[in-house]
Amino acid sequence: MNTRKLVFLSLLVALGTALHVLEAMLPNPLPFPGVKLGLANVVTLLALYLFGFRSGLAVAVLRVLTGSLLSGTIFSITFMMSLSGAVLSTIVMACLFRRSESFSILGVSMAGAVMHNIGQLLLASYLIETRGVFYYLPVLIIVGLPTGFLTGYISRLLIRRLKEYVR
Repeated sequence: MNTRKLVFLSLLVALGTALHVLEAMLPNPLPFPGVKLGLANVVTLLALYLFGFRSGLAVAVLRVLTGSLLSGTIFSITFMMSLSGAVLSTIVMACLFRRSESFSILGVSMAGAVMHNIGQLLLASYLIETRGVFYYLPVLIIVGLPTGFLTGYISRLLIRRLKEYVR
């Protein structure tokens, strides 16, 4: 890995960590518990689109680890939920990104937001041994689609600007 790429990925992890911690501190403006904007997912999208799957997954995992360490939730249920959502959404986004002629970054991001929620619900279902948590999925999808659109839109704007610096 060249130095320029390593520095850029390190900056993405730092930015993702800051967004992760900031978002954890913000009060939820919606009446639904656990709903967030997912702004830290912008850095995962940037890493995926600029450097590929391995870098995207590394950035996603490292931002969750460092963000949870700084916010005091490391190895807690909150950490595990965040990590499960981040990993599943990154894998799905990478698969859709490979079919980029069919999916724009907005579609990839929206799918990632929904899969993040599904990953969290799968873990919650496993931990509390009930499928009842999936009754919450429609709410998470309704909120996840516009937030995924927003993170995709922000990512699209940033990728246009950053492509020249990465190459």
